[in-house]
Amino acid sequence: MIMDLRGKQMSNVKAIVYALLAAVFYAINVPVSKIILKDVGPASMAALLYLGAGIGIAVLSLFNRNDGNQSQRLSKKDLPYVIGMIVLDIAAPIFLMLGIRMGSAANASLLGNFEIAATTIIAMILFKEPVSRRLWAAIGLITLSSIILSFERTDSFSFSYGSLFVLAATICWGFENNCTRNISSKSTYEIVALKGIFSGLGSLGIALLTKEHLPGIRLTAAALLLGFVAYGLSIFLYVRAQNVLGAAKTSAYYAAAPFVGTFLSYVVLREPLSWMYFAALAVMIAGSSLVVADTLIRHHAHMHAHTFTHTHDGTTHTHTVTHSHDHNHYMTDDRHGHHHTNKELELLAKTMHR
Repeated sequence: MIMDLRGKQMSNVKAIVYALLAAVFYAINVPVSKIILKDVGPASMAALLYLGAGIGIAVLSLFNRNDGNQSQRLSKKDLPYVIGMIVLDIAAPIFLMLGIRMGSAANASLLGNFEIAATTIIAMILFKEPVSRRLWAAIGLITLSSIILSFERTDSFSFSYGSLFVLAATICWGFENNCTRNISSKSTYEIVALKGIFSGLGSLGIALLTKEHLPGIRLTAAALLLGFVAYGLSIFLYVRAQNVLGAAKTSAYYAAAPFVGTFLSYVVLREPLSWMYFAALAVMIAGSSLVVADTLIRHHAHMHAHTFTHTHDGTTHTHTVTHSHDHNHYMTDDRHGHHHTNKELELLAKTMHR
């Protein structure tokens, strides 16, 4: 029993390390992309990032024997969601690369959190997902922070076009998250490989049509490696952590990604940070904390004891059966109840990783 407990604790520690590494790997994306974008066009950069992720995960899948179950594979009925996922993943990274090139990498890292708001609102409108009061408050704070970051300076109140492109990317990913949500029960390796390879090829086609100058071998290799680490490997580690910790706790650890990216942008790029940035940072931290709280509070296990009484051969028998299950937990002004579905929880988790 003690050995089982220790084994479970070690497994949890390993999963937490995986989740934090996933956050750090994705956070590397913005500051490193800022450097490579000096010599590479935004469409070409987006193509190489996704191709690196897709090819890398496809290679990893060759060593994963447990993902070959035919029942997990994508089918024809999933095709509309797959196409939507790929098209949106072509547009989103191009917008992001434009935003990083034109604006601050630190701002771009923080603005990535607007994806949470976009995903939730789209899910509520299109898929009738319930939204708690805590999550509404988080959306309001994240939106306010995004508005602050979208202004270049207070004297002129001129919009930062770089920030607007980043926000466009998060909205595209908000739609993409909802497409992916509908096929999330299928093979993770297959989804990421298809997403990476076909989205990368689509972005590459745009780069060729717009006559972007394709990078040399050294920069191509660097961008492919960055895509594998920041997109592909990050998702891979996220899934491994999720298998042990569950969706809620994993997403809570992964919420550190934008703030790690902001720190790396300051250290690596030496970007100056204004007081508006720190004001937006405080508001964004408050909003992100509410998202984490909403995720963790809603996901916990309860033990239920059911007592059954029946009469058999003239004798009354009483049996008590105890079981546990995970479910969402919500509070309202007039009642306290349980909602036995994990759709909202899974949606929150998917907004936290790319």
